[in-house]
Amino acid sequence: MTEYTWARQEKRLGKNRRVRIQNTWIDVLDMQETVALTEQYIREKEPLHLIGVNADKINALNRDSRLRQIVNSCGIINADGASVILAGKFLGKELPERVAGVDLMQELVALSERKGYRVYLLGARQEVVEETAAVLQKKYPGLQLAGFRNGYFADDEWPEVSRQLAEARPDIVFVGITSPKKEYLVEYLQEEGHRAVFMGVGGSFDVLSGRIPRAPRWMQKANLEWVFRMMQEPGRLLRRYLVGNTVFIASVFREKLRKY
Repeated sequence: MTEYTWARQEKRLGKNRRVRIQNTWIDVLDMQETVALTEQYIREKEPLHLIGVNADKINALNRDSRLRQIVNSCGIINADGASVILAGKFLGKELPERVAGVDLMQELVALSERKGYRVYLLGARQEVVEETAAVLQKKYPGLQLAGFRNGYFADDEWPEVSRQLAEARPDIVFVGITSPKKEYLVEYLQEEGHRAVFMGVGGSFDVLSGRIPRAPRWMQKANLEWVFRMMQEPGRLLRRYLVGNTVFIASVFREKLRKY
C-alpha cells in the first residue's frame, strides 16, 4: 500500500486523491468539493458511506481491524479534526482544510432543500432528534424531511430500522450514533441494499438542537474547538482528548521516524 492513491475502487465515484496517515486513507477534499462529490452519488443513486476521521477515530481503527476495513472502504473520508490536519502537515501530506461534520451536515441539508433531496435523521435520544428535526424544518422550510427515529435500539432491531428506511426512501441519512456501532450499522444497511448517502454526524444533533453550544467562530478557525468541547464536558472528554491525542501524536512521530 503506497502513501498516495486515487479513489477509484468499486464503491467510489470521482477521482479524488487520497493520502495515508497511519492506517487511514483520507481524501484531499475541501468542503465544497465534498458537497459536490456527495451530490454526484445522490444523482447517480450510488450508495455512499461518508465519514469524518479525527485522532480518536484513527486510534480506534488502529485497534479494530473491522472498523479499519469499513472506514477505508468508504467512498468519502474527510479530515474532521485539527490534529489530523496538523499531522498531515508534519508528515508532508497536506490536507486542504478540516471538514467539520456539523458544518458539512448543514451544507448538505441546504443542498437538499435547494434540490429536493429527501433527508432522514437517525440517532440521539428521541427528544433530541425531534428537536433537531424541528430546528432544521424551521431553518430550511423547503426541506423534505423523510423521517427520523432515535438511536437507542438493540442490534436485533436493525431489520426494523432497515424496513423503516425503505419506506421513507431518503437520499441522505444522517447517523448520530456512537462509534463503532454507527459504522457497523451503516455497513449492514448498505448490505441490505439501501442506496442512500449515509453520513455519521457524531454529536451534531445535540449541537443543532441547541442542547450543546458550538465553539465561538474564532476558536473554530484557530483549530481550538476541541478545547471548548473539553471545557463543556470534562468528565467525558478530558481523558479522550488528552490521553487520546497523546497516543495519536506519539504514533505520528513514529511514522515520521520510519521515513528516515
